[in-house]
Amino acid sequence: MSLLLIEDDPNIVLSLSLSLSNAGFKVDSETNGREGFDLARFNRYDLILLDCNLPGLSGLEIVKKLREEKCATPIIILTVLSELNNKLELFNLGADDYLIKPFAFSELLARINALLRRPPRIAGKILKVGNLELDPDKFLVTKGQTRIPMSAREFSLLEYLMLNPGKFLSRQNILENVWDENADPFSNTVEVHIMNIRKKLETETEHYIFTASNRGYKIDSER
Repeated sequence: MSLLLIEDDPNIVLSLSLSLSNAGFKVDSETNGREGFDLARFNRYDLILLDCNLPGLSGLEIVKKLREEKCATPIIILTVLSELNNKLELFNLGADDYLIKPFAFSELLARINALLRRPPRIAGKILKVGNLELDPDKFLVTKGQTRIPMSAREFSLLEYLMLNPGKFLSRQNILENVWDENADPFSNTVEVHIMNIRKKLETETEHYIFTASNRGYKIDSER
């Protein structure tokens, strides 16, 4: 697996490059945003780690430009708390996750592995089930002409269901592909998020998400 690290702090570059290499990844790094953007454009990576505040081009500018060019490589933003003014903006621009500095390498590794386990996102592909549409590039869910607000986790869960229409997905399968490896398997987090999504999407006559005992959840336009 090959990763691109775009980070202007040489100490962080050295530390992360060494730790990621020891974890089995091939790592390219760049300290300038514009040059890092060129690396991301012209090379194929499995994942990009991107500092938010960079010389040349900011992290958010890089995300925006890459998504405009239909680059679907997963991106984790590395940011300090003071830079995190609007988490939704990160996801609207196309970032897949973010991590606040300073962070433990074990947490970063868990986030990386969680993203790499997800099915590849096809840039420009809008997912549809009945009159429900999900646009991964724009972080947008609509039902008919109505926009449905979603948290980042709700969006990821709904996206995973819509990538597998009509197929029952077990609770464990969902945890492994939507949450990271540190998720508590005994918590009710999946059930809570499913319930929240149903509240936002369904009415007495419209049903999208179905449950089967011992099989899990599926999304479908009909039973």
